[in-house]
Amino acid sequence: MTAAAMRDVCRMVGVAAAALLTGCVSLAPTYERPPLPVAERFPDGSNKPAAPAAADVAWQQYFSDQALKDLIALALQNNRDLRVAILNIEQARAQWQVRRADQVPSLSLGAGATRQTNASGGITNAYLAGLSVPSFELDFFGRVSSLSEAALAQYLATEEARKTAQIVLIASVANGYLALRADIEQLALTERTLATREASLQLTKLKFDNGVASELDMAQADSLVQGARVALQILKRQRAQDENALVLLVGRPVTFDVPADATLIGVTLGPELPAGLPSDLLANRPDIRQSEQQLRSANANIGAARAAFFPRITLTGSTGMASGDLLGLFKSGSLAWIFSPQLVLPIFDGGRNQANLDSARVLRDISVAQYEKTVQTAFREVADALAGRATLGEQLRAQQAQVDAESARFKLSDMRYRNGVASYLDVLDAQRSLFIAQLAAVQFQFAQLQNQVTLYKVLGGGWTEPVPN
Repeated sequence: MTAAAMRDVCRMVGVAAAALLTGCVSLAPTYERPPLPVAERFPDGSNKPAAPAAADVAWQQYFSDQALKDLIALALQNNRDLRVAILNIEQARAQWQVRRADQVPSLSLGAGATRQTNASGGITNAYLAGLSVPSFELDFFGRVSSLSEAALAQYLATEEARKTAQIVLIASVANGYLALRADIEQLALTERTLATREASLQLTKLKFDNGVASELDMAQADSLVQGARVALQILKRQRAQDENALVLLVGRPVTFDVPADATLIGVTLGPELPAGLPSDLLANRPDIRQSEQQLRSANANIGAARAAFFPRITLTGSTGMASGDLLGLFKSGSLAWIFSPQLVLPIFDGGRNQANLDSARVLRDISVAQYEKTVQTAFREVADALAGRATLGEQLRAQQAQVDAESARFKLSDMRYRNGVASYLDVLDAQRSLFIAQLAAVQFQFAQLQNQVTLYKVLGGGWTEPVPN
């Protein structure tokens, strides 16, 4: 290669390097977070500054039941939905790396040969071997960087989706465990009630055989026994189904060692959580952050669509050995190089670029609406959970008072019947009402605990891990 040729190569390399160092101008719109489409405060959601936010309370610290914590740990290891969410992160990271790689030149090593006829009818051979730079776009107008930014936002969105999947999984396992506990408690209550009713039926039959009780008393006592048996089978089926659902969440067969006399009455999960302000949800809820990252991605795609209207400059080059004879390929004087810049300016494309830009803008507007809907949904979920916290406690206390009243009524009715003051129908009615009230008390206790889990979830709790000591 002559000295002049070497100077030309150096000059071209310098131009390319200067272009790379100069950077590009992004044509993407300046991103602005949409204003909150909700009220400034939650209804009845007074904040307690001294209490930690739900997002700062790790699930290991919020849940105190060791059996529940063991189930959650197993679910985080084995749940397939969470595993898919994690794999989606890997796939999105790979897509972002592909886009990021487009911002730097690629270097390849290759060899080739061509054989063709010349003007005189003879055959000429050409052999090449060396380094080459495939078509590399000088990103003056930010098309490549905008695509890379959009891919990065999608990758970050999948990270937030994984956190959301973990929050939902933890809450689902907790609710499933509490539902199973409620099933077990109601089963034990129904079995005790059935035993009591069967004993009452035997006593009534004995009185009927001795002419003391009427046939109506027998029919009423038998009806209560059959009703308890129906309820028992319903609860057995419900427990089996709840257990199957919990096994699916955990991702593997597990055993549930819950004492038959275990009760939900008085069970607490964790500290009372402050609602904070709706603006806090932007930082605490991964699903909102996921929606915002998708909005950022759509915003960046507008920049790529705008850049398509401007000239696209690409560089292609190679350097190495060239010879018409394979044996002379690596001999002195066979050094060769090729440098071919290209500029393409769209003139007529049938409206394709404009349609792509319109599509990108519409997708951005869709992303804005989806972001606002996500914020509104989060606000509604928190408001509902706060309403539950404000009313379920009082409802449970009233229901427990009703149980106490029905229990006293049953004892008095039974006493009056034994003393011949009241009919047996009064005893049976009191017994039926007591059973219904006891089942309702278990359901209300379960609803209150479930609401605590829901509030923890909707406030963004469950995706953080405890800080190691």
